[in-house]
Amino acid sequence: IHQEIIKAEVASTPASQQMGLMYRKELPENQGMLFVFNDKLSHCFWMKNTLIPLSAAFIDDAGAVVNVADMTPQSTQTHCAEKPVRYVLEMNAGWFAKRGFGTGTRIGGLVR
Repeated sequence: IHQEIIKAEVASTPASQQMGLMYRKELPENQGMLFVFNDKLSHCFWMKNTLIPLSAAFIDDAGAVVNVADMTPQSTQTHCAEKPVRYVLEMNAGWFAKRGFGTGTRIGGLVR
């Protein structure tokens, strides 16, 4: 079992989800933002006003990664979950790939 300890800010309100990681100039290596949605949907993200490259893991209710999207700063290109999810974890670009976290990888500690 591969273990990584991360510190994630939680965005669980519409206002915090809309702001996300916009305008930040850096993100420490094992820190990120966990988006927790009330509705299980194919949530989509974009990077307008986000200054640092990020990767987003779309995660199902069981904590399994559905898909990972690498996102370019200041882009309006949308990146969506390939199936309905409630959780999205944003980390520095390449964080998931560097650790071999891909489709089906289970991420613990997300589900309340």
